Amino acid sequence: IDWEYQGVKLYPDQPFDCHGVYSGSAFIEDDKIYVYYTGNVKLEDGDFDYINTGRESNTVLVVSEDGKTFGSKKELMRNVDYPSDLTCHVRDPKVWKDGDTYYMIQGARTKEDVGQALIFESKDKINWKFRSRVESEKPFGYMWECPDYFKVEGRPVFAFSPQGIEAEEYRFTNIYQSGYLADVRLPDIGQIRDIYKKFREWDLGFDFYAPQTFEAPDGRRILFGWAGVSDSPYDNEPSIREGWQHSMTVPRELSWKGGILCQKPVRELEALRKDEIVFEQGEAEIHGGTFDLVAERDIAGDIPVRICFNQELQITYGHGVVSMEFLNNTGSGRTIRKAKLDGLQNVRILMDVSLMEVYFNDGELVMTTRYYPEDPMTTKVSISGMEQVKGWTMSGQ
Repeated sequence: IDWEYQGVKLYPDQPFDCHGVYSGSAFIEDDKIYVYYTGNVKLEDGDFDYINTGRESNTVLVVSEDGKTFGSKKELMRNVDYPSDLTCHVRDPKVWKDGDTYYMIQGARTKEDVGQALIFESKDKINWKFRSRVESEKPFGYMWECPDYFKVEGRPVFAFSPQGIEAEEYRFTNIYQSGYLADVRLPDIGQIRDIYKKFREWDLGFDFYAPQTFEAPDGRRILFGWAGVSDSPYDNEPSIREGWQHSMTVPRELSWKGGILCQKPVRELEALRKDEIVFEQGEAEIHGGTFDLVAERDIAGDIPVRICFNQELQITYGHGVVSMEFLNNTGSGRTIRKAKLDGLQNVRILMDVSLMEVYFNDGELVMTTRYYPEDPMTTKVSISGMEQVKGWTMSGQ
């Protein structure tokens, strides 16, 4: 919950990562942190398309014993070590161990513009050999980024972020997607059938992509998402003017409810609750810019719901559809997102001065968005259609 900036620890300072220390994962064993990442290289002298030519995606390892100081970098694999039918786009290694074997999964794009994931195996965490592919029976986007593999309550989950999925009315509405497949067991899977039906997005708001998970000491599976999507038609101009752009979501606990992985803000966040917010006839004026709201009703039903913030952003529910809609330009180009939901029983909303996360039915559905209120320190909220409403301002920055 409390974080202190420690500076940049991994710079793009080697020939094999000179244009970016791209994302990957950390594997902990024997009190050492093995950090695997993609070293990005973009060649400059030549006529390159940067898909099939002009780019290097190198798998790199660096080890730390304290998380603050790191040893020398070691290049483990280059593009020539990946299958020959792939483009230059191979990245985002995630490592885990099963028995006495280490496994690594990476996202990839084929020369036929089909998204896949690659499985490698190793006995020593350093020397890796290609083992198999994770692919869909029918093409599902042109690139699979940021793969993750883990278990929640014993059930395996394969998560990844596909690019190039055609938008539908209630799904795949962002330019790039991020979600998971339940009960996919790695490393051996073969082809995935009915992937369009089985794939479930983590978040149906405007700003969520490329999450990663880790296991907490008490066994909880915790997810962090990136509150941003590259190449979106909307922007973050208000924060860019202040010298920064994106952020992370709050950490989320994962748990199963039926076949759905529910996401809840980690329970530790409740320690930041400060002053209780008083609602009168469903309305309140909140000061400070950071708050936690919970609205509930006794029976999940189809009674219309409307939650409005400053007459700028509204969340509605009716006829089995949730919507998040900006009523003016405080979305910085964002307009509306919709999602299907079979009955609404509760809503939890976390807000700071530029980010809102909305959790429906204990995290069965989540919608995240950047939001730039005209007055970020004063929020007027009105809620209708919910029986019980409570909230708290929150401490911390």
